[in-house]
Amino acid sequence: MAATKREIERKYESDDSGLPDLTGVAGVATVLDKGVTELDATYYDTPDERLAASSITLRRRTGGSDAGWHLKFPVAPGVRDEIQAPLSDTLPDELAGLVRSRVRDAELRPAVRLRSGRDVRDLLDAQGRLLAEVSVDAVHAQRLTGGDGVAQWTEIEVELADGGDPVFLDKVEKRLRKAGVRPSASSSKLARALAETAPGKKRRAGSPKDPVTAGDHVLAYVRAQRDAIVGLDPAVRQDVEDSVHSMRVATRRMRSTFRSYGSVLDRGVTDPVGEELKWLAGELGVDRDHEVLTERLTAALADVPGTLVSGPVAERLGRWASAEHGGARGRLIGVLDSRRYLALLDALDALIADPPLRDAAGKKPRKVLAKAVKKGFGKVSGLVGQALELPPGPDRDVAVHEARKKTKRTRYAAETAHPALGAPAKDLVKSMKALQTLLGDHQDSVMARQTLRELSAVAHAAGESAFTYGLLYGREEQRAAAVEAELPEFWNGIKDGAAAL
Repeated sequence: MAATKREIERKYESDDSGLPDLTGVAGVATVLDKGVTELDATYYDTPDERLAASSITLRRRTGGSDAGWHLKFPVAPGVRDEIQAPLSDTLPDELAGLVRSRVRDAELRPAVRLRSGRDVRDLLDAQGRLLAEVSVDAVHAQRLTGGDGVAQWTEIEVELADGGDPVFLDKVEKRLRKAGVRPSASSSKLARALAETAPGKKRRAGSPKDPVTAGDHVLAYVRAQRDAIVGLDPAVRQDVEDSVHSMRVATRRMRSTFRSYGSVLDRGVTDPVGEELKWLAGELGVDRDHEVLTERLTAALADVPGTLVSGPVAERLGRWASAEHGGARGRLIGVLDSRRYLALLDALDALIADPPLRDAAGKKPRKVLAKAVKKGFGKVSGLVGQALELPPGPDRDVAVHEARKKTKRTRYAAETAHPALGAPAKDLVKSMKALQTLLGDHQDSVMARQTLRELSAVAHAAGESAFTYGLLYGREEQRAAAVEAELPEFWNGIKDGAAAL
């Protein structure tokens, strides 16, 4: 089983003078010499260096106390999450899964070999606790794919102890700078090795230019959602909190953008991709919807006085939640490993690389984007009005749900337009988000009542009391009614604010 840790470190340039005296660093009582360790690491990547392009490193390393496979994902400057797996001849399946959204069908090959002599010092406080590990690394790099270049350099690396305060790194850096040591220009050893051993010192492609046309703005938003889907894949596989929801939102944002901006991107091309995004969102929703329902029902049950809880309600709810979550998790990993999902990622890349632009894409953004946002808002207005005209019951529930879906689409259209339209679009995003939350509470009540009916039927069949399920059902009806009562005034406020578009 792979283990994950948060790595917080800083790198510095070094010359032949070695490591400056660090005994003067505030909080350091002892600088403990740990000796020199020889490390030998082979870094893997696709022939077109997809992992390196995302600042991801995958290596097999021998030597030192943590020999094995190491996969590192960037979190923030100087912060990475490292997933470790035991040493083996082949890449462990778990790590292969975590890079699949980027690697796909490409072959992972040895890209660079780094051999380092690591001279280590531990910085300890007065109680002998580790504050940070400081090393002077003499690195020899050899390119294994795409050339045969070599490079060598020496660097200083300061890694914060697990659970340490990052402020301590500032204190160490202050001492290093005072001694003339400067931060490294490279974010990692691999990045430096690739740059210094590349044939002809090739340059990587820069970031996309700032958007100018309507098409630029729409594609920038689409690209951001593609990057989010690919980037969240490893977190979903690791069951990181909120990752499934965030990935699902990215799929919905992109699909909504295709539908809202049909004047910019040809829907004859984007609709088939949108259907695949809908499929993926549905698969992601199997897990997410149960999470939301579990949280809602658990919180609702906690508010019921003990004297009104009849039968093993909490236990039955817990078993239902665990069984559903476990089954959904297994199914979701299968989806992320499927040919259909990987083909969708390839289709998104192809669409962004060669977008199906229509005439409006080349026009100035303000008029084109504002028209799409206004059109979306008009649809929301009609659906909210329709829902308010219906009597309480299943038909109104369906109408409110449809209004919620159009509200999300309009919100995402306004997000796309925000860089071009400024404050009015930003205000509409805020209003649509608030309306989405209100209508979402109503839909959650509908789903909660459905689940409570099912749980009640199972409990009754087992000879248990269904009283508490009925009580919870009644409370959910009251929550939905409260939303319906609040909606007219809430909507009138939104209409007044949207006039600025």
